[in-house]
Amino acid sequence: MNQFDQQSMKTHITILGWLNIASGALTLLIGAFVFMLLAVIGVASGDPEAMPILALIGMSTGMFMFALALPSLLAGFGLLREKNWGRILTIIVSFFNLLNFPIGTALGIYGLWVLLRKEATEYFVVPKMA
Repeated sequence: MNQFDQQSMKTHITILGWLNIASGALTLLIGAFVFMLLAVIGVASGDPEAMPILALIGMSTGMFMFALALPSLLAGFGLLREKNWGRILTIIVSFFNLLNFPIGTALGIYGLWVLLRKEATEYFVVPKMA
């Protein structure tokens, strides 16, 4: 692999890492917003039966969104640290992102385009020169 290919691959991997972190952070924020919104609606309703039910639904939704966000966050950090496990996890996350139309689909296509190239495999296998 020549120097241009390695530098270009490093740029794509860095961008992909940050995009995965941003995607995971956005998912966490949406989960937190839904949790808080349902908790506030439950309290504002004044209904003693609605409060615990809405709090439970909000907490469940928040935990589900956290579970969805965690792989993206880990994949992004793995890519930024140039770890091979980060590449593998990002490939898996990218396949799942294809189902999340339209932004996730674009992120999934970009992730697969970058990480399934021969240069990406070499980038993570070949030791880096300082």
